[in-house]
Amino acid sequence: MKKRKICIITGTRADYGLLMPLLHEIKNDADLQLQLIATGMHLSQEFGLTYKEIEKDFEIDKKIEILLSSDTSIGISKSMGLAQISFSEVYNDLNPDIIVVLGDRFEIFSAVIAALLTRIPVAHMSGGELTQGVIDDSIRHSITKMSHIHFVATEEYKKRVVQLGEDPKKIFNYGEAGLDNLVNLTLLNKEEFENSINFKLKKKCLLITYHPTTLDNIQTVILDFQNILDSLADLIDTSLIFTKANSDEGGRKINKMIDDYVRKNKNSIAFVSLGQVRYLSALKFVDAVIGNSSSGIVEAPSFKIGTINIGSRQKGRVQSKSTINCKPEKEFIKIALSELYDKNFQKKLKSVINPYVQSKSSYRTKETLKNINISDLIKKEFKDLP
Repeated sequence: MKKRKICIITGTRADYGLLMPLLHEIKNDADLQLQLIATGMHLSQEFGLTYKEIEKDFEIDKKIEILLSSDTSIGISKSMGLAQISFSEVYNDLNPDIIVVLGDRFEIFSAVIAALLTRIPVAHMSGGELTQGVIDDSIRHSITKMSHIHFVATEEYKKRVVQLGEDPKKIFNYGEAGLDNLVNLTLLNKEEFENSINFKLKKKCLLITYHPTTLDNIQTVILDFQNILDSLADLIDTSLIFTKANSDEGGRKINKMIDDYVRKNKNSIAFVSLGQVRYLSALKFVDAVIGNSSSGIVEAPSFKIGTINIGSRQKGRVQSKSTINCKPEKEFIKIALSELYDKNFQKKLKSVINPYVQSKSSYRTKETLKNINISDLIKKEFKDLP
């Protein structure tokens, strides 16, 4: 019997981490053929050439170079055009039965348009979510409308995909598949983690990731991030671990600010990418995730640690009680830091439930991709609400 060819596309360290459990499930299924495309930040020297981390576990079938040496709106738009051309050519070579994408990145948008035009069914993971402070919100909903199967992380997100006119029978709420990493991966102990990053942790420790809010102007983004750095500088006996921003507009400016800060503050260290094992291990030993990364919303609650979610980037996401939201102003950030270490908040963390966790999420996703009838997926109907 012919194996079903499932083609998964990854463009960043973040989506690869979430896709990793599903990649293993497909790779280990004798009835399926895994095809893997790496693109975007994975192929950039500036962002750590993270495709090399992928190749430790999987064979990459195609590498698609799309990044230009610019993080301006014009540069990103040109990258999207180049990506669409390249994906069309790669699909012609690989001839996949279905492609799988996750999230809301601009390179994924281009990959899905190319699939739509070549009549390849698309399975979209993490649809129905909201990130109202960034342009990704519109990109995510657009990808939903171009996709044919949907894997969502909560019932609220499922309702939103239904609201967009998608067929409820093709929307599957299996939770966040990437959280299977917490079961599948062997994480480092504290000594191993400190050795792996060559950095000794102090009594208090924070993990900081801040990405550009792409609906704001660059000056606002810089000011907001400077407020965060100024607030962190006031902390005593606290280690700071920075993971750098992505390739969105303004990302390079944030990364330069991080480098300048780390040079002047010996209690801090920065990484382009920690990789999945080191990143998840870090969550075992830090007091909180600070910034505006989705990992503070999705992954941190499983470690019973706090999240200080700053600004509007994650506005609209389902959150647990471990999240403290604040404005990107120094006075509010300092209040949030004080709340984080308050005894009552620390006590509350012990009973936090992660709303994104379901059992065997990646296995159930794989089984659906394996068994669903894909012959009639291309011709979609818009499903009106009752």
